[in-house]
Amino acid sequence: MTTRVGGSPRVQPRRPQTGGMPPHRTSSAPTRGGSARQATPRPTAQPRTIDVVPRPRTGAPAPRRGGGTPVRGGGGGRPPRNVRTGARARMAFLTVVVLLVLSVFTGRLVWVQGIRGDAIAAEAREKRMTSFEVLGARGEITDAEGRPLAMSVERYDISVNQRQVGEFRSTGTPEVPDGAAGVAQRLAPILGKSPAEVGGMLVGDRQFRYIAKNVEPSVAREIRALKLPGVQIDKVAERVYPNGDLAGNVIGFVNSSGVGLEGLERSLDDRLAGSPGEETYERGRKGQPIPGGYSAGSPAQQGDSVQLTILSDLQFKAQEALSAAVASTGADGGTVVVLDTRTGEVLALADSGSVDPNDPGDSTGGSLASSVSDVFEPGSTGKVITMAAALDAGLVTPLTQFEVPYTYTTENGETFKDSHEHGLLRLTTTGVLAESSNTGTVMIGQNLPQQTRHDYLTKFGFGARTGIELPGESPGILRSWETWDSWDRRSKFAVLFGQAVSVTALQATQVFATIANGGVRVQPHIIKGWTAADGTYTPEPAAATTQVVSPQTAATVLTMMESVVDDGTGGSAAIPGYRVAGKTGTAQNWVKGHQGITASFIGVAPVDSPRIAVSVILHNPRTSIYGGTVAAPVFRDVAGFALGELGVPPSGSQAQLFPTTW
Repeated sequence: MTTRVGGSPRVQPRRPQTGGMPPHRTSSAPTRGGSARQATPRPTAQPRTIDVVPRPRTGAPAPRRGGGTPVRGGGGGRPPRNVRTGARARMAFLTVVVLLVLSVFTGRLVWVQGIRGDAIAAEAREKRMTSFEVLGARGEITDAEGRPLAMSVERYDISVNQRQVGEFRSTGTPEVPDGAAGVAQRLAPILGKSPAEVGGMLVGDRQFRYIAKNVEPSVAREIRALKLPGVQIDKVAERVYPNGDLAGNVIGFVNSSGVGLEGLERSLDDRLAGSPGEETYERGRKGQPIPGGYSAGSPAQQGDSVQLTILSDLQFKAQEALSAAVASTGADGGTVVVLDTRTGEVLALADSGSVDPNDPGDSTGGSLASSVSDVFEPGSTGKVITMAAALDAGLVTPLTQFEVPYTYTTENGETFKDSHEHGLLRLTTTGVLAESSNTGTVMIGQNLPQQTRHDYLTKFGFGARTGIELPGESPGILRSWETWDSWDRRSKFAVLFGQAVSVTALQATQVFATIANGGVRVQPHIIKGWTAADGTYTPEPAAATTQVVSPQTAATVLTMMESVVDDGTGGSAAIPGYRVAGKTGTAQNWVKGHQGITASFIGVAPVDSPRIAVSVILHNPRTSIYGGTVAAPVFRDVAGFALGELGVPPSGSQAQLFPTTW
């Protein structure tokens, strides 16, 4: 027996017998149904040879043709029952797995698109949202005539996303490379920088970096036209001060974020800055707004503009005259203050330390206006208060006679002397003021009760801030009445001639403005009015007033001070055509950490119709220590210019002076 390749075993047929039937059938075999059927002889088959392939001895089934493995048992190739059952189980398992996976996907799809669809969409949109603050345009600062002293101009900041500049592709310009190098090559000539310098700012992994700030609109337009990837252009407002250091000590400046840091920019920041707005929009992958995407915002509110009482031309003259005086006398510094005696308006406020707000240097806050922040002993200018108090109290008249020695000892044993040695002088009250005698002033003031001395110093504004709108104002130094008794005996007399108390230049000027204004003290101020964003102008309310001395006393003291200029220590303050009253001053002081001399002159003009009070203070002058020598000439220059600037006509009457001697 041989094995048929790919099939069941077959029995090799025997060779047929000649002329007969095959041995397993006979012609007489009966058929179903009865009669026998005659057999039809078959053709004689030719014998064929079949190769017998030996069965492998290992017991493994012989390989099937085509690579299959034969199934045992024969019977036409049908697999056994256990094989068919395993296949069905595997098929069922796979079906269940597929159905489970499909059900999970279906459930997730229903959850995402049906139940949480809106929420997920909202979350995605939220991630695409970006918001930024929009600063309102800062209000202007102008002088009394509307000239701009500080203003904001349109500028642009250029920034870059370093992760995106590499996407730049140069098209049509083979000499320009792709990527950051190409962006640098395009930007460099517009920004006025080298490609290497710009390129160094483009390379990195930062999403935001400034490459230029406060560029002009024309530069921004050129850059925007290039449509460079990763380059952002933002509109900003740059604060500029068109007059440089003119009133720089008053105006102050802002920091790089536009926040007031000094001067009026600082004290008025809330109102000048306005209210910021906000913009929100959907952004794409590169940070650009998505067309048709969500966009909303609230507009920024422009700040109010402020008009000052400062007159620019007069301010310039005051700064120029002060600078020249400091240079010519070798003084450490000084101030000039010009007040309108009727309204309390500050017409000029000059400090030798004024800065250019466009380039403030290392200033980091505080107060640049030493006129309101630095204090000094007023010296002989303070004698005006003693004379006013004694006249107002009825203790003396302008003609009261005194024999004034070089040195004088009070009843409690305190000895005082004049600035220069002299014999016994026969002076009137007016003469004591004109000659600026310390001993004569003590002789007059010692009759004032202690409470009265303190009250008049307080009423003239010593020991309290004036309330001017500048930051960093000092109240000066004056003992409270509660601690007055604990003060040493000498100081209680020294206050009579302007020592043992300290004031600012503005406070000292206010005393003379009060005398010139009929004894009424008007609160100094530097703001004239405000203009809102809609153009509505609102003037500042009238300044607060206080009656300090009677009008008669004020008029008498004013005439007495005229003798100081016409026949006393203040002759250098005389202005041709105008009647001038004033007082010189010299005092020892601690100024900025060292002991020195403060020389001063404070005056009023014109006497017949007072309009201005002007103070000139010089700290530690080297050429002379006397206010009549170094400060009075500066008064003459500044006050003379101010009278012309204000259109004040020359005096129409002659001075009627009190006699100074007897």
